[in-house]
Amino acid sequence: MVSHARRCPTHKIMNTLTDPTAHPWKAALLEEIRALPDNFPTSGEAFGEETTDDISHLLDAAARLESMLGNSEQVANTHDLMNVLTALRGYAEMLREDIGADNPALDARLAALLTAVEAAHNVKAAPETADNRIVQSEPGFILAVDDLQENRELVARNLSRSGHFVITAASGEEALRALEQSDVDVVLLDLLMPGMDGREVLRRIKEHPEWRATPVIVISGSQDMDGIIECIEAGADDYLFKPFNPVLLQARIKAGIERKRWHDKEEQYRQQLERNEKFIRATFGRYLSDEIVTDILERPEGLELGGDLRRVSIMLSDIRGFTSLSENLAPAQVVKMLNRYLGTMTDIIMAHHGTIDEFIGDAILAVFGAPQHRDDDADRAVNCALAMQAAMVDINAQNVAEGFPAVYTGIAINTGDVIAGNIGSERRSKYGFVGHPMNVTSRIEDITRGGEILISDSTLTSLKGQFTVGRSEEISVKGIDEIILVHQIIAENV
Repeated sequence: MVSHARRCPTHKIMNTLTDPTAHPWKAALLEEIRALPDNFPTSGEAFGEETTDDISHLLDAAARLESMLGNSEQVANTHDLMNVLTALRGYAEMLREDIGADNPALDARLAALLTAVEAAHNVKAAPETADNRIVQSEPGFILAVDDLQENRELVARNLSRSGHFVITAASGEEALRALEQSDVDVVLLDLLMPGMDGREVLRRIKEHPEWRATPVIVISGSQDMDGIIECIEAGADDYLFKPFNPVLLQARIKAGIERKRWHDKEEQYRQQLERNEKFIRATFGRYLSDEIVTDILERPEGLELGGDLRRVSIMLSDIRGFTSLSENLAPAQVVKMLNRYLGTMTDIIMAHHGTIDEFIGDAILAVFGAPQHRDDDADRAVNCALAMQAAMVDINAQNVAEGFPAVYTGIAINTGDVIAGNIGSERRSKYGFVGHPMNVTSRIEDITRGGEILISDSTLTSLKGQFTVGRSEEISVKGIDEIILVHQIIAENV
């Protein structure tokens, strides 16, 4: 029975180098690498220091490949084999580019070597076609991770020529430290490394909130299909096999840099939106409650004129006799005393999730139950009023210390159905409340004394908690035909 086991390029390479029927390819490759030393001058004086180093790396890779081709066990180790082929190809291509034009014989020898390497790798496309292409890319910050120094140096040399800034890491741990210290655009990651391998590095990059958007291109001699799928599922953006085509690598890096740049722009745009929203909240929060600002930001259609019927608890607070008090003070003193009072009361109302409708001189009109309704709207309104009266002790202490008179407030609370929504015109509008309960609240506030809290009977029946109630009385007020039953609130029962 013939096996239909899955085959991948690794099997092709290994078969090319070990199968006796493929011996001519092996022989051709051995012939080329053995001929290399005779084509370079014995002294490095003919070339610059960088080119001399490239020649040294090339000859070293050729010697190691010759040793591997003579050992079937080493040939079977495809990861090491691909590393050597990558080095051989990379340095040969750079030397052709640097000195090939001035050394026709050497250029021909290097071209023949590359042809043998391509044949051993069973690549059908002619190398000249792809390698002559130029990939124009925005310069990027590249991190190359590989445990072999020559691979790191080769990638760094290759990419630096294209204008990229390249840093290298010899281990997974070193790569993570580099990511902590630098804003990397693309990571080139070797898969098989001692200690922390490429899979673990990839996992940590994609789990890190600040690194996860960084493109990772795995470059490995391992061509196991299950391993490739595992890397892609773990978040790798691409996977290249050794020996990699430098032009293809440049194209992958270009795509990675563009993705990273777009992500960075989106992140900057998101941060700008957050800053704008904070500014809007901080600015409009001085004129509207946080809940109204949130409602506008999250539901822009809420800006349309109109409203809906809401059951709310309305609170009106006013300083008793403030007009006569202010007649004996300078305008700046009046403003200072008033701002102290309004500032403290505003914090207390917002802490109880009340909506401040408006300041009317020294009066504060607030509503509990719109734009957001809660089951304890009436309770929060009464507790807020108690907290406001308690805060007057500290306010008056500051007033007296600065030579101002002590002030006292009367607070009224009424519960009923009102129309809540945007009132005004298309050019100018406000979130407000309209309805008979608003007038009733104002009439109750008119009869409150300094330091007193009066609530309507509708508010009392809406309370869920226990409060100490003082006197109760029926009142008749101007403009309202009905008799209003009000109750004095003294404290909350704990």
